Amino acid sequence: MAVAQGDHRRARVAVGLAPPVEQWFAKAARDLPWRRVRTAYGTLVSEAMCQQTQVARAAPAWTAFMRAFPTIQALAEASEGSVLEAWRGLGYYRRARSLHAAAAEICELHGGMVPSKREALLALPGIGPYCAGAIGSIAFGKREPIVDGNVARVLMRVHGRNVDGASPAGSKWLWARAKEYVDGAKGPGIANEGLMELGATICTPVGAACARCPLRKVCVATKQGSQDRIPLPRKRAVRQVLHTHVIVARVAGHTALVRRGEQGLWAGMLFPPTVESPRAISKRAVALKFGVAQSELGGGAAFEFMTSHRAVRFRVWCASDSASRLLKKSQGSEWTWHSKAAVARASLSSAMCKVFESAKTAARARRGRVVLKAQ
Repeated sequence: MAVAQGDHRRARVAVGLAPPVEQWFAKAARDLPWRRVRTAYGTLVSEAMCQQTQVARAAPAWTAFMRAFPTIQALAEASEGSVLEAWRGLGYYRRARSLHAAAAEICELHGGMVPSKREALLALPGIGPYCAGAIGSIAFGKREPIVDGNVARVLMRVHGRNVDGASPAGSKWLWARAKEYVDGAKGPGIANEGLMELGATICTPVGAACARCPLRKVCVATKQGSQDRIPLPRKRAVRQVLHTHVIVARVAGHTALVRRGEQGLWAGMLFPPTVESPRAISKRAVALKFGVAQSELGGGAAFEFMTSHRAVRFRVWCASDSASRLLKKSQGSEWTWHSKAAVARASLSSAMCKVFESAKTAARARRGRVVLKAQ
């Protein structure tokens, strides 16, 4: 009986959560480009961009992207290269490929109209439960729940409960609370977007502005003073170290690039030829791998590039002119050779841009040493 009464009370509280958030959001919403004129396509693009990218970076990128591809048909018909170029600076390029593929499926299977049903949305490339809920509620006004990091934090604090959102039980609890919340909303899209906004601007991970929160009167964490303990800090996984040696080879102004595999870092992207290992790699091993003399590899510029799960330790080698010509003959069709302009278009990832900047710096240093010798 006590459990039933507890469930009833929690449901009653949940029903009352959405209205104050909706009222607050009407006044406090940030001016973001995709909020000015709501479209299902614009929402699809904004949700794809805002996954793993801060809103401040996504906002100008969204405007430029929509200018380049004003309709979902335009996006579906665009080349992958042009889509990736428009995505430049946002990182996680797999999202761009998924968005491109989703646009093609929407045009082929749904007549160019973003579907409103959850099942149809979930069937699209790159669309998971959160994204389906966001599009369904924001673009179509459906009572679909959403759970992302911001929403999970607000819900846990309001209910005064720490759960592990990555566990099946924790995830189930969060989605149930999110469903109760949106069921009590007047406008599901406004309520959901307001909840995300609340987590992003008020109920932040550190230093929550509880005095300005529309839910402060019903928030258990505020009453208990436990905001800083909910959610509990997650143990950060130790980053794996990946040693990556890169060959920059040029023949007649054209640079060698290789298409990376469909899994792993920078999946499917053009990248200079590499040797990768969890252990340190010697210059001799790199030279043997590509069949050139160690003396034909200059530079050796080094830098570390951090991803969410790895510390990638790059070493950049510049092949000599003779070695580059040998490599062009010996490496076959897997290596493709690109002009300076084509390389600039392909250099989309921050890591690849840094590789070429390191190669340029090494080349300048070599030229300086040659001049010094001549004197």
